[in-house]
Amino acid sequence: MDASAVERALAGQDAAICVLGSGKKLKSTIRSEGTEQIVRAMEKVGMRRLICLSTLGTGESWGNLDFYWKYVMFGFILRQVFADHERQEALVRNSTLDWTIVRPGALTDGPLTGDYRHSFPSTDRDITLQISRADVADFILKQLADRASLFQAPSLSY
Repeated sequence: MDASAVERALAGQDAAICVLGSGKKLKSTIRSEGTEQIVRAMEKVGMRRLICLSTLGTGESWGNLDFYWKYVMFGFILRQVFADHERQEALVRNSTLDWTIVRPGALTDGPLTGDYRHSFPSTDRDITLQISRADVADFILKQLADRASLFQAPSLSY
């Protein structure tokens, strides 16, 4: 949350990858507040490329979710955390940056498989709604060299 520290960290870099999270906290604005600091710093230092981690279910990907995720997890238990994801995405979309928002399903500690689905339509209900952190990292790193998802929010799941 230290604007000058964020600016120093970004100066001279080619891209930023934002993977902020609230851990087990059910009430947090770390994603939106931290992302706002990153976006401001990037715009100030003239950096363009941002890849930002969000969650499956935000925006048009809401249609991919089942009853449990829509009404129990995001509708009740993680309601405030989910709202922070939405604020975070709005900040990124409204920036002047070259952004990609990555929307993974529920994160697991599974291995890197390289065998995952991405960029599927919001009507696709044949997904597991889960993906390993390793596979999410794989996809994010590929976005550094691939501009196909520029100004898009691809979803990820098995």
